[in-house]
Amino acid sequence: MRNRTTASAAVAAGILLATLTACGGSSTEDKPTTPATTAAATPTLDAAEVTQQCVDAVAETIGNRAADFDPENDSDPKPPECDALGEDEYLDAYMDGLSQSNQQGLEDLRDQIDGAAEQDE
Repeated sequence: MRNRTTASAAVAAGILLATLTACGGSSTEDKPTTPATTAAATPTLDAAEVTQQCVDAVAETIGNRAADFDPENDSDPKPPECDALGEDEYLDAYMDGLSQSNQQGLEDLRDQIDGAAEQDE
């Protein structure tokens, strides 16, 4: 009977010690007075947003080409916005950016023609 009492007391002491430790019982270690900070999560863009940023960057790059740009011998630099895309995705984005740039060029030309026509009136 005495062994059971000793074993029960040891178990109870272990439970009490675990409870005190979990509840912030005394400890010889210094505890921080400020809560631990966590790094803010970096917002991630979905694939469509990344692709659109690449398309826009390509269109801007093409729109800002030098007057002596020769597409037969020169190439456009790959914008950093496109680094996350694979080769096939970049090619698609480049073609979409080229189309977007061409569309903007047509709109600019129409505006110039309309402006010249208004001056002639």
